[in-house]
Amino acid sequence: MKIGIVGGTGDIGEGMALRLSPLFDIIVGSREPEKAQVTCTMGRELLRKRGKECSLNGVDNQAAIDGADIVILAIPFKHLVSTLETLHGFEDKIVVSPVNPMEKQDHFVFVPPVEGSAALLIKRMLPKEARICSAFNTIAANKWKALDEEIAFAVPVCSDDDEAKQEVMTIVNRIPRLKAYNAGPLHVSCMVESLTPLLLNIARYNKMRDVGIQFI
Repeated sequence: MKIGIVGGTGDIGEGMALRLSPLFDIIVGSREPEKAQVTCTMGRELLRKRGKECSLNGVDNQAAIDGADIVILAIPFKHLVSTLETLHGFEDKIVVSPVNPMEKQDHFVFVPPVEGSAALLIKRMLPKEARICSAFNTIAANKWKALDEEIAFAVPVCSDDDEAKQEVMTIVNRIPRLKAYNAGPLHVSCMVESLTPLLLNIARYNKMRDVGIQFI
């Protein structure tokens, strides 16, 4: 299985690539392909020092989409629309959104688009044949990149496409200590996306780091 990460040189995208590349063929996309190649070279060396073989290849964002079976949009919400407007080829691909629409004021605030969630905005912008899921929304970038730590978190997954949802849940469950949960249809994504600013506020006001969720 080939997974393309659009925005794969950002904090979240890079961390996801490091975690996923020992398990899947990962294509790291960037607006600057040279940056993606450097990120992958460094990632391969980092994982090799930890005794892990991996599959990491750096390209531009469009090539990451073209070469992938599943596409992860590791894009900050403020750049989501402008990035998607430059890309194509999403037909019949599973597209995963970990995107959270929020702003930092004196605290973190959920600021959904008129569609109600980033996931529904993505659904509106992409071809109807794209198979949209939301997942990984509540995992901090620092947790992805802390390779010496396991991520013992729950991952809610939303989609209107049951087969796509199950495939994404299978990917989640391949990562040690992550546990995927079926959270319902795509319109429920707003509830999941709003958890991230909540978690950030809890971490800030309680002097904690990289707070996540678990279901017991």
